[in-house]
Amino acid sequence: MRAADTIVALATPAGTGGVGIVRISGDRAEQIARNMLGKLPRARVATYFTFRDGDGEPLDNGLALYFPAPASYTGEPVIELHGHGGPVVMSTLVDAAVELGARRAEPGEFSQRAFLNDKLDLAQAEAIADLIGSGTAQAARAALRSLSGAFSDAVNELIEQITALRTYVEAAIDFPEEEIDFLSDDELAKRLEGCRESFATLVADATVGRVLRDGYRVVIVGKPNAGKSSLMNRLSGEETAIVTEVAGTTRDVLRESINVDGLAVELVDTAGLRDDPDRIEEEGIRRARNAMANADAVLWIQDATRCADDTMDEDLPQDVPVTIVRNKIDLTGDTPGLRAGEQPVVSLSAKTGEGLDALRRHIRSQAGFRDLGEGAFTARRRQVDALKSAAQHFEAGRDALKKARAGELLAEELRMSQEALGEITGAVSSDDLLGRIFSDFCIGK
Repeated sequence: MRAADTIVALATPAGTGGVGIVRISGDRAEQIARNMLGKLPRARVATYFTFRDGDGEPLDNGLALYFPAPASYTGEPVIELHGHGGPVVMSTLVDAAVELGARRAEPGEFSQRAFLNDKLDLAQAEAIADLIGSGTAQAARAALRSLSGAFSDAVNELIEQITALRTYVEAAIDFPEEEIDFLSDDELAKRLEGCRESFATLVADATVGRVLRDGYRVVIVGKPNAGKSSLMNRLSGEETAIVTEVAGTTRDVLRESINVDGLAVELVDTAGLRDDPDRIEEEGIRRARNAMANADAVLWIQDATRCADDTMDEDLPQDVPVTIVRNKIDLTGDTPGLRAGEQPVVSLSAKTGEGLDALRRHIRSQAGFRDLGEGAFTARRRQVDALKSAAQHFEAGRDALKKARAGELLAEELRMSQEALGEITGAVSSDDLLGRIFSDFCIGK
């Protein structure tokens, strides 16, 4: 992306609509507006114009808006043309702007320019895409809070704590002749504990924010005829999967989205895992294992009438939490509900619905999801990973001080912790990282 170029793109979805918006940003935007409109509109005043090409031929009629730099979305001069939303009309307006010196924008290039011109930090820029792609009303509200700076403010507050702590530690290292042993200073211990609590709170809140943004992927697995598809249908309220008494009915991966008290859950039904499958079923089992590898949680469905013969598959992913679901308790008389512990077990009946509320509550709890109310914000996986990395560096420094009284190691780990936090807001970033982030945005944003 060449920052000196003037860029143009359709800012509304492609297709036919009542109104479509073409956005132009860059140093040549004002001259392009004069050519297409006859004159530059008054700043931030919607004005009716006939839109023309470079030869003066009329293309459309509509409203034009002018946002002078730096008081615009990108921080550059911006022109918006609001015309009739037909694809041909919008295409001719974009083509006219290109003929007059603009180039077509890359995905996310407007938002990237807003970031590079200090109109937004990186977390706020990412929140724009999150708001557009929100899957629930709660996720949309949380994304709006991130866009307003709630997540960034929390990260910057933590950076300030780390900075103050670094200053304190490094000053003590630089002046060893001082009689006070800073390693045993109550003030240092108090600051370390305060940072630790701040990390714990922010990691927990960001984890909820990540689930709000991405949803929670739950993969349903088990032996044939354990009731996987029946459970999928019962949870989704739809006849998504075919249910028969014939083993191996499900041959492919089926997906359905549900809402569990504000938590967006993607249910994934898979082929039954068994030895000696036929060729088609074997491919279904391979896809089931791929789905498990990318899951947030796995439900291992057991037939409660033959649990003794139904042992869990040894190849389940080690880093994904697994819950045993004992289905068909309507045939055994078992009590529905959750048995917590190192290996959670939920007893239920997909046929009658007994125990399903316990499973829903368990999924919500397992996701670490809780209602943060007006304090919720969205977070991305890379942001949560950076936050956890920062917390790990902080803990490593704290341990070095506690076990070896190594102030220099504490100072270095605090520096790396601060850098990891800077990756979230873009205070520390690489061109490669920015390219990956903004390439996921829609064109025109």
